[in-house]
Amino acid sequence: MEHQESHLKSSEFITDVVIGMSDGLTVPFALAAGLSGAVNSNTIIITAGIAEIVAGSIAMGLGGYLAGKTELDHYESELKKEYEEVERIPEKEMQEVKDVFADYGLSSESQNIIALELAKDKDKWVNFMMKFELGLEKPHANRAKHSALTIGVSYMIGGLIPLTGYIFTSTPQAGLIISAIITVLCLLIFGYFKSKVTGQPAINGALKVTFIGIIAAASAFLIAKLIS
Repeated sequence: MEHQESHLKSSEFITDVVIGMSDGLTVPFALAAGLSGAVNSNTIIITAGIAEIVAGSIAMGLGGYLAGKTELDHYESELKKEYEEVERIPEKEMQEVKDVFADYGLSSESQNIIALELAKDKDKWVNFMMKFELGLEKPHANRAKHSALTIGVSYMIGGLIPLTGYIFTSTPQAGLIISAIITVLCLLIFGYFKSKVTGQPAINGALKVTFIGIIAAASAFLIAKLIS
């Protein structure tokens, strides 16, 4: 019977969705809950919520873009250094190749053969050093843009969910109840599937994500009540 391996292939995309969606569900929910304890108009809560979602999605997207750009810039900088080193100190770089395979238990003879073979192709040599010496994988050229878009859209989608309770009710108190029910269910579902995809205990992950959202919203609501 053929053996099939199941591995996560789009971890960067999933990571960005998790970052955007988790904050999108939590922050606007906490804001709406806090305003529910301080104002008497659903319109104010919806307006403030939408403004926060727009600002939050832009800020989160920009953060994702800068993180992706920094990752790419760092890789390019280290790549340039490695090319310079294989030109300037090839003996030292070849020894570093041997050291990598020595850690895998290969004999000195095997280490020498592999190092010499790698040295014949400068690009493969440098790529090997980047991956196994520095532990760096080349980021996708459009990683920063994709990350910004994914995080921003995920935040926006997540943020609109808590506001639905206020759209279909007439008072902040009623809106808060509906919003809390919808958001808690979404947090449970999101936390469950996030944990499943990342290989973590699904039930524990769902409860952890939901607990964080509830604590944030309850804290905002109580603070707004105390201040008002």
